[in-house]
Amino acid sequence: MGYYNSNDKKTGKRGYFASSFTGLVAGALLVGVILPGVTDAEPEAAVGATTTESVSGVQTTSTVVTSDVTEIVEQTNDAVVGVSNLQMAQQNPFSAPTATDSEAQEAGAGSGVIYKKDGDTAYIVTNNHVVEGAEDVMVTLSDGTELDAEVLGTDVWTDLAVLKVPSKSIETVAEFGDSSVLKAGEPVIAIGNPLGLQFSGSVTTGVISGTERLIPIDVNQDGTEDWQSEVLQTDAAINPGNSGGALINAKGQLIGINSMKIAQAAVEGIGLAIPINTAIPIIADLETEGAVERPSMGVAILDLAEVPAQYRTGQLGLPAEVEGGIVVQSVVEGSGAATAGMEAYDVIVELDGKPVKSILELRQYLYNETEVGDTLEVKAYRGGELMSFELELTESM
Repeated sequence: MGYYNSNDKKTGKRGYFASSFTGLVAGALLVGVILPGVTDAEPEAAVGATTTESVSGVQTTSTVVTSDVTEIVEQTNDAVVGVSNLQMAQQNPFSAPTATDSEAQEAGAGSGVIYKKDGDTAYIVTNNHVVEGAEDVMVTLSDGTELDAEVLGTDVWTDLAVLKVPSKSIETVAEFGDSSVLKAGEPVIAIGNPLGLQFSGSVTTGVISGTERLIPIDVNQDGTEDWQSEVLQTDAAINPGNSGGALINAKGQLIGINSMKIAQAAVEGIGLAIPINTAIPIIADLETEGAVERPSMGVAILDLAEVPAQYRTGQLGLPAEVEGGIVVQSVVEGSGAATAGMEAYDVIVELDGKPVKSILELRQYLYNETEVGDTLEVKAYRGGELMSFELELTESM
């Protein structure tokens, strides 16, 4: 699943411009570089070492200017790494074998964020699609050090993955922030590796453009929407290769994992990131269990919209006013649904008193509102009669 993640120079909320004059060159006044800040504090650019020298009789002044952006990047940049997806290359059966045919080649590259260091091990969060299909994964630190990584777990629904690497070469770890308090217009910094490792550690700035955006996801690439992912929207440039990188707030805290971009020719400045509050419990499950525990009813299902009209009133016996629902194709033996007495061709229309008209709505309710072990009240039509079932949710397999 590929996502593409773009660049406008933006100012932060209550940001400021710090400018400096840089001396005389042949009688002309040169205006210093303008740097945007990303802080709620008063503007305060730090001027570093200033040197003056004469080149060919022309006096020049060199001034090092720092800002809140440069300080935050300096503190956090080493926590962002490159992640290379290594796969065996497809061999041409008619070509002569080479020495590299038996070696995994880079099939793609993205970014990752070091979020934890525990003894001899460091842990990295990235996107599922960055490591999907990998036979080996290589992590490249900001200083160019390459480390073999182990994939501890992946989750296709949230597009997250957790890796582990030896911690000997690692010193900087990202600090988690709180994405629930973010507001539109709040300044942010994106750090990652757009277009591959040759642009590693690229920094872009912008603002939070929106929170709690719902983006449709086609997990199995069959053209049908399987999930709606809640994301942060930012205008900080996020390009291919930035996936898995860090979205940082004005305090230098990690508040999002860059993941997707609306890749349309007419769209500019719409980057998307997974809110860190959403990511934290997923990261914890992937690190410790290798997978995310999600509740299951124990049924194979089909959208009623995919059933031709003649079968709805005929084989399913549905009343004409029922326009949406989920058809039970089969029931897993020993599951909560089986114990509750549900059968194939039951048509689910309600969960815990809330109407559901599609698999997407059913899945969103199960995954967001319930947990393994909960008792779920299900209403479903069977042969034209509306029936109620109480079933215990089990862990999905």
